[in-house]
Amino acid sequence: MRHVAIGDPQAPLDTFLRILDGHGLLGDDGRLEDDVHLVSMGDHFDYGTPEQRDRATADGEAILSWLASHPPERVTILIGNHDVARVCELFPFDDATFLAAHREARELYAAEAPAEAFLAKYPTVPDAECLARDYSCFSTAQRALVTDLLRSRRLQLAAHHRGVLLVHAGVTEDDLSLANIRASDAAAASDGLNAWLDVRLSEWTGGPLALAPLHQVGSPSTGEGRGVLYHRPCDPSTQPANRLVGPPRRRFDPRRLPAAFPQAIGHIRDNKCRELMPAWSPPGAPIDGPLRSLTVTGAAVTYEVGCRADARLFFTDAGMSHAPPEQYELFDLDARAPLSRP
Repeated sequence: MRHVAIGDPQAPLDTFLRILDGHGLLGDDGRLEDDVHLVSMGDHFDYGTPEQRDRATADGEAILSWLASHPPERVTILIGNHDVARVCELFPFDDATFLAAHREARELYAAEAPAEAFLAKYPTVPDAECLARDYSCFSTAQRALVTDLLRSRRLQLAAHHRGVLLVHAGVTEDDLSLANIRASDAAAASDGLNAWLDVRLSEWTGGPLALAPLHQVGSPSTGEGRGVLYHRPCDPSTQPANRLVGPPRRRFDPRRLPAAFPQAIGHIRDNKCRELMPAWSPPGAPIDGPLRSLTVTGAAVTYEVGCRADARLFFTDAGMSHAPPEQYELFDLDARAPLSRP
């Protein structure tokens, strides 16, 4: 089997399939080849401009449905913050109420107007920007799909392959301790995280899905979401202190990542990595398309383009809706390197 991870598929369906086909992963029938196991790194919804909203809404559902139409031994689907938002922050909405709230949020966000009345009306979202930009492509059909895939255990919190932990946004020693997970290797961490999610799903009888303390949803009172589906690595000296308070956190110091095993994550593109870790980043402008990695040696942290053999983090979100498809790299989990094209 060829084991491959694909970064956040927040892009048109045809772009997603073109990337897979360009790497020789699709058969003549448009399905994955029989020798391929694909891991989707989470975040299957929300991309593009307001003018693309209708298409993006349909594409997100289509991509996730296409992935789930393959058996579990062929496709592993990780959950990201955009996926879980469908059953958390966006749980109270139906199609009509969401569209009304989205229009109102766009007007407020564009005008940089006060949003107190908006937040009183929609108390499950942290601010107008959240609906105007971040979670802009919601539908009740998406929520039904995410619900079904969670309850059937097709959406997972973690996976592992050959000693690499695969999670949407990374887990620190503090996160594992918070969930009472003792993990000396990637398999134990993955099993512990998925067992933790199973308990939460077994307790989910109605209403929004509760994933505290590992995941804190955004709200007017708590601000933007925090935790293992939201947080991003940073140089702590560049960030307001409150973003590192936790766990759950909005930002984390990568020196708090477990040293016993590397992780592959999605969730963060090159431009945001350079913004949050400027002193640890290489010179030059941000670029979409390539994989990147982060190494930790004592107190020293290095972020760079490419896949270092000694990396503690591999970054797979290469901006699928921004990079030319022929330049978008996939992660070869067997080689811990960009997947070679045929």
